[in-house]
Amino acid sequence: MEAKKTPKADLTKKTGMFLNLGLMISVGLVLFAFEYKSYDDGVLQDFGPIDDDFEELLDIPITEQPPPPPPPVEQPEIKEIPDEVEIEEKIEVNFDVDVQEETVIKEVVIEEAPVVEKAEEIFDVVENMPTPPGGMEGWNKYLSKNLKYPTQARRMGIEGTVYVVFVVNTDGSIQDVGILRGVGGGCDEEAVRVVKNAPAWEPGRQRGRPVRVKMRLPIRFKLS
Repeated sequence: MEAKKTPKADLTKKTGMFLNLGLMISVGLVLFAFEYKSYDDGVLQDFGPIDDDFEELLDIPITEQPPPPPPPVEQPEIKEIPDEVEIEEKIEVNFDVDVQEETVIKEVVIEEAPVVEKAEEIFDVVENMPTPPGGMEGWNKYLSKNLKYPTQARRMGIEGTVYVVFVVNTDGSIQDVGILRGVGGGCDEEAVRVVKNAPAWEPGRQRGRPVRVKMRLPIRFKLS
C-alpha cells in the first residue's frame, strides 16, 4: 500500500519560485562584483613649492636677414668716335684732245666666255651618247660570239639579266667595269670579262667635244 503525502509536504510545486530566486541572487552577486570599487588609503605627500624659471626666459627675437644687394648694373662704355676726315682728291681732266671726224670707233662685241669642261668629269647624259662598233646590232653580235655561259650557272639552272656599269673614255676605251645587279653562279664575272675585252667604242660628245660617259647596259643569260 503506497504512502500518501499531504499536499503541504509536496515541494515540487515551489520549484519555479526557488529557481527564480536563485537566478536573482546570482545576477545580483555578479553585478556587485563588477560595480565594486576599492580605494587605497594613501597619504598625500607635500613636495613643497616648485621653483620654475618660466618667467625668467628671455624673449629671443626672430633674426631677420637683409636681402642681398642687387648686382651692379654695368653701364655701356661710350667711346667718342671722331668725325670722318673728308679726303679731297684732285682729279685732273685733260680736255686738250684732238678729235677728228674721220676717227672710226670700233664696236665692242662682248662674247660669251667659253665653257671650260673638266677633262676628268664623267657625264651620265650627253648630247651624243657613246656607241659600240656597228651600233647596238654589232654589240649584240659581239656578245653572242664571245659570251660563254658559266658551267656552274648551267648546272644550277641559273638564268637572268646582269646589269653592267662602265665608263667610256674620250678615246673610246672602256674602264671601271662593275655590276649594278647580278644573278650569281658566275654570270656576273663573265659579264664583266666580256665588257672589259670589248673593242673601243665611239666616245660620247658634248658640244662637239669628246667627254667621258658612264654607261649602263643589260646582259641577259638564258638557258636554251
